[in-house]
Amino acid sequence: MDLTTKDIIQWGVIIGASLVCAITDIRTRRIPNLLCGPLFLSGLIWSAWHGGAYGFVEALGAAVLLAFPFVLLFILAGGGAGDAKLAAAIGCWLSIREAAIALACIGIAGGILGIIVAIYKRRLKIVFAKMTLPLWDWLAAMLGLADMKQAIESTQAIEGEKLTVPYGVAIFVGVCVAGGIILL
Repeated sequence: MDLTTKDIIQWGVIIGASLVCAITDIRTRRIPNLLCGPLFLSGLIWSAWHGGAYGFVEALGAAVLLAFPFVLLFILAGGGAGDAKLAAAIGCWLSIREAAIALACIGIAGGILGIIVAIYKRRLKIVFAKMTLPLWDWLAAMLGLADMKQAIESTQAIEGEKLTVPYGVAIFVGVCVAGGIILL
């Protein structure tokens, strides 16, 4: 596939913004609204300019697709709101297809990063327990084999220091991989 000026600008903005956010996330453990807001708005303008009303609506759909898992992580597991805002802002620059590829790549990068951080901090067993035991309880509750209240309590019952991961790094790596898959 031949790269167009549109592709270079689109992916240059996404990769550049996610790089700045990754560096900021490593340094401060925050992803700045000052970058996410303008990235979101400029992505909507970009998508509307290149695709009209359909492009605008598709950009909103891509933003929701990319942000949804991060919103769930924020609500249920204490993930960062900045991750969700960055994902939504990146989604505004993408089509639904591109956002789905980016989401898969970000998820894989995040899983690998999480495992690396857990190994480095010698907390892999606790992290594994915190991830798997509540999932079984939630599954049992959804199937009617257990009480939902019990599932919620089991999610919070496993003690231990919270393991935090600068997910802006995973977003950056995932976006770079997705751009390579889509453009090459």
